[in-house]
Formats: sequence, structure tokens, C-alpha cells
Amino acid sequence: INAEYMGAVAAESKVPDQPMGEAETLLGARNRVAHARELKPDADFYVAFEGGLENSICGDDSASGAISQQLRVFAWVVLQSRAGQEGKAKTGTFDLPQAITDLIRSGHELGHATDIVFRQHNSKHSGGAVGMLTHDRIDRTGYYVHACLLAIVPFLEENRELYPAAAVPSSST
Repeated sequence: INAEYMGAVAAESKVPDQPMGEAETLLGARNRVAHARELKPDADFYVAFEGGLENSICGDDSASGAISQQLRVFAWVVLQSRAGQEGKAKTGTFDLPQAITDLIRSGHELGHATDIVFRQHNSKHSGGAVGMLTHDRIDRTGYYVHACLLAIVPFLEENRELYPAAAVPSSST
């Protein structure tokens, strides 16, 4: 792939600020790509990220027999060419601590809940929850690297026969 970086745009996801589940999170990333296409119609490629949460059944409380549910963090990366071919990949996942889970379940978005627990301000625009929880062993940028590389797979010359060009999936308007 040989492409020139044209810059970032603030593209709308048209999903809730805190997407829940795979489908809603993937839709948010695809909607961001669609909006970026409108803002920069001459770009060769469009890439978008959308972070989300899903319920994670983490085990049981043997004494009560209750199953403990925490939230699991992940993100989708969607890459589309001007011609409409799409590559997508999901980041690794990790479970949130109960303190952050409880704040999210009470209505806070992940970034705000992380700020409250770690007494930070706007951490989602620096290391994010992953940076705070790994004590900067992985930051937000590093968290997305593998998913970005995997989203490129359909575009690699060596894979042309394996991934024929596909139509752009529909997005919410």
C-alpha cells in the first residue's frame, strides 16, 4: 500500500457516546468512515476507530452462586479504499475493574469513569483506559497498532486473489 496521509477529520459515529456490543461499535466505525468520505472525497483510503464495551461474564461467586458481570473493552478499526473495498479488525480485549464498571453502569462514559478512578482529566485523549490500567506499558496508540495492521490484510498485493474487492457495507444515515 502506498498512500499519502491527508490528515485526520472529526467524523461522527452516529452511535451513543459509549457504544455497547460488537454490532453497535462496528457500526460506529463504519459511520465514521462514511462521514470521512463526505469530508475528504478525494482520499485513497479512509480509516476509523470506534471503542466499545461488552458484557464479560468473568466467573462466579461460589458462595451465592451468582455470576459476576464486568465490562470488557475493545475497539474496531475499519479501513476502506476509495473503490469501496473494506478491511476491518478488532483490538485485543480486556476486562475493566469493578470500580470503572460500576461508574459506566451508572451512566458515565469509559473515559470519564477512568478519569474519576485515576483522578485524571481527559485521559481518553492521552493513554486512555488501557494506558492507565497497564501503567503506560500499552498506550492508546499501541493498543490500536495490531488492529490497524490486520485491517490492511485485504489490501496487500499478495492477498488480492483471496480478498476480491467488495462493496461498501451500508451505514446508518
